[in-house]
Amino acid sequence: MKHVAIIMGGYSSEYEISLASGKVVYDTLDRSKYTPYAIHLFKDKWVYVDEKGEEFPIDKNDFSVIYHGKKINFDVVFNAIHGTPGEDGLIQAYFELINMPHTSCDFYQAALTMNKRDMLSVLKPYGIKTAISYYLNQGDIIDTDIIIQRVGLPCFVKPNRSGSSFGISKAKTSEELLEAIELAYKEDDEIIIESFLNGTEVSVGVINYKGEIKVLPITEIVSENEFFDYEAKYLGKSQEITPARIDDNIKNKIDDIAARIYKILKMEGFSRSEFIIVDGVPFLLEVNTVPGLTTESILPKQAKEANITLADLFDNAIVLALQKQNQ
Repeated sequence: MKHVAIIMGGYSSEYEISLASGKVVYDTLDRSKYTPYAIHLFKDKWVYVDEKGEEFPIDKNDFSVIYHGKKINFDVVFNAIHGTPGEDGLIQAYFELINMPHTSCDFYQAALTMNKRDMLSVLKPYGIKTAISYYLNQGDIIDTDIIIQRVGLPCFVKPNRSGSSFGISKAKTSEELLEAIELAYKEDDEIIIESFLNGTEVSVGVINYKGEIKVLPITEIVSENEFFDYEAKYLGKSQEITPARIDDNIKNKIDDIAARIYKILKMEGFSRSEFIIVDGVPFLLEVNTVPGLTTESILPKQAKEANITLADLFDNAIVLALQKQNQ
């Protein structure tokens, strides 16, 4: 029986979504193989929360816990933290230092994909198409004329290192652009401003499944809002259609690009890439390394379409993490 620490929460605006993902993993794991533990990681505390809601502090020296007088050492960590520190490389580096197997990618891949600007820069030489972009750091002089000349209007303003569409907005005028920049700076001190891509938005999961890279069925995203924002993602303001209503030629093209990205970046565990298809050409928006794992989240729905149950999806991630540790 393996002791599995399911880490959830985190330090970012995504903590509530992470808690929901973590709970699904906790509820789903096969109790004949695993003993799951809900581990909440917040800036002010790292605690094991038992089924009664009691909290027991995690010893950061070896990521263990004393529970009613008995020390519990975990065999593996299931990472369900969206945003920092679970998706930006911090927790992965910590686990590598203490030699703790975990289900997500390595720290460099996590840090790189969390930083949209750096990730897109790495992938561009491989022919991966992306939107035209303009970068700002907090304190830079903001010249809206130069920005608009570069990316055009409308455009998207995004925090460089955040998820779940927090701080993202679509600007249609110079005035809205300034407001959008101000909003994005509330999430991050680095900003990426991108040209508007008018096309079909799709999301595609890629996982290591039983030792092989597997591209999951593609999901088409139809938002009721201006774009796939927080409301659209989590409050039902969108349709997520799996499999996507795209022809086989475009599907094969996206499958190939998504698998190539996974290989180029030397990814492990789960990943979910977002694309906009414009005139049959997929443009990459971003890559998530700890995607939502609730039953309503995109990647679990794609797995279901591929006849992979949640229990099998999570079991596979744990098995691969333990195998990597033993190599």
